[in-house]
Amino acid sequence: MAGTFAYLGVGVVGNAVERGLAPLGWEHLDDAGDADVVFTCFTHAGALEDAYFDTDGLVKRARTGALLVDLSASTPSFSRELSAVATVNDLRFVEAPIVVKDPSLARAFVPENVECYLAGDDDGALGEAEALVASFAGSVRRAGANGMAQLAKAACTAQIAAQVLAAAESYALFSLAGASARESAVPEQAPLIGRMLAAVADDDFEGDYTIELFMGDVAAAMTVADDENLILPQLEATMHLLEVLAVIGGADMAPAALSLLYRDEQASADNGLDWTRAAGLFGEAGDHDHHHEHGGEEGIEDYGLDEYDENDPFGFAGGFGGYSAN
Repeated sequence: MAGTFAYLGVGVVGNAVERGLAPLGWEHLDDAGDADVVFTCFTHAGALEDAYFDTDGLVKRARTGALLVDLSASTPSFSRELSAVATVNDLRFVEAPIVVKDPSLARAFVPENVECYLAGDDDGALGEAEALVASFAGSVRRAGANGMAQLAKAACTAQIAAQVLAAAESYALFSLAGASARESAVPEQAPLIGRMLAAVADDDFEGDYTIELFMGDVAAAMTVADDENLILPQLEATMHLLEVLAVIGGADMAPAALSLLYRDEQASADNGLDWTRAAGLFGEAGDHDHHHEHGGEEGIEDYGLDEYDENDPFGFAGGFGGYSAN
């Protein structure tokens, strides 16, 4: 039976949710406090925590018995905490992080490209959430108890990040011989790498799964690893490159744009990137491996940063679960 739903968070995900539920007769409400079901999806830990635990957060304003479905990438510990707090407040919670299977697609959030892992301790809530999520996700998999869906999401992110980075680096390597080599197909060893290589070769850097969204997924996976005292150098390297790309103006580009970090300055400029904005990233030398000349740091402030933190310039690695520490 159809009901009412609300959505909080990243707009492109909210659009996908509405496209799935509207044909089923579900009514979209602006006020999450009145909705039967509330979906959330945030890329930053702080924004996700505020959405649930702030003074006017969902834990306090959602109607009694409401179903809360979080589509964000977070951590097992945060999801377990959120579930416990929801239960105490007569709410039902299901974690259902979204996995974009092919980040090379311009329309990445179409159902056939979206996979969701579901986890929770309430079978009734899981069943309801599964039916709703299936309206906008082509694949829905139950992962087990609270926390397991986030663990599955982190594992997927590690694999996707590895292939995106591999495509950028293999293209750069193959292209060293010049234009004639770039006109040939780069050898591929995995389907996703092949699709990413095609996007790079076509300079196809637009899509609704952006560098900013990718950063959020990678940051969450890194936090999961950190919680387990596990070092993942490949994810860390990917995150650093994503941060650089965001600083020089690529936050709204598709993941294939990562390849621009390996190309000359003219290619960057042709795609709207400005290496002068990255001066603060490379120490006093103000230089990186491609020998771009950098100017002042005003571009960093333009991106919305008050001051640059070389370990976490965008606040992505702030961690999850700060509510419990307050």
